[in-house]
Amino acid sequence: MSQAPAALRPEITMRHEPGSDHNYAADLLQPHDRTPHTPENGTAMTTWTTRPETVEDITAVRDINLAAFPTAGEADLVDALRADPKAWIDGLSVVTEAPDGTLVGHALLTRCHVEGAPALALAPCAVLPSAQRTGAGSAAVRAALDAARAMGENLVVVLGHADYYPRFGFTPASRFGVRAPFEVPDGAMMAMALDDTRPVPTGTIQYAAAFGV
Repeated sequence: MSQAPAALRPEITMRHEPGSDHNYAADLLQPHDRTPHTPENGTAMTTWTTRPETVEDITAVRDINLAAFPTAGEADLVDALRADPKAWIDGLSVVTEAPDGTLVGHALLTRCHVEGAPALALAPCAVLPSAQRTGAGSAAVRAALDAARAMGENLVVVLGHADYYPRFGFTPASRFGVRAPFEVPDGAMMAMALDDTRPVPTGTIQYAAAFGV
């Protein structure tokens, strides 16, 4: 079994960086929703305006990913996923606006499969460095999951730090009988069911082609 591809590896490593909120931001399903959120570090409350990505946002989304990660890999991945109709789901690429209207965050859920059954992959997601440690990350992930739930999606997988994602309801994917197609610590490959009354598929995750797995 191969190692995790470069496009996914930052999901594990970046939570180790001090002072980082893991560069996450996301959206509620509503076109323009203002969500007050108290940051986890107790700093001042921020009101985020969130909405689905539009064509006019594409350049800004790329700039956010370029600023949030050390290489262009994640920005390139977003562009490649956007160009793949088998992976892209309208409404699940979402942006977060600062009070002045500047886009500061982006979160992306795209189609993957588990043994041929549809699921979602959370990655990549990014927040401008200037907006980190404001709670934008936690608010974003919860909002993106809510948007997917409203669309009737269920299983979501993420490769990330085991100390970060459980707060959203993620647990080791192995508990669902779901596994990555590459070598990864059991605690880092996580999954959650958005509707725990529905069954979820078991087996190996098949990522979109852009991930290079």
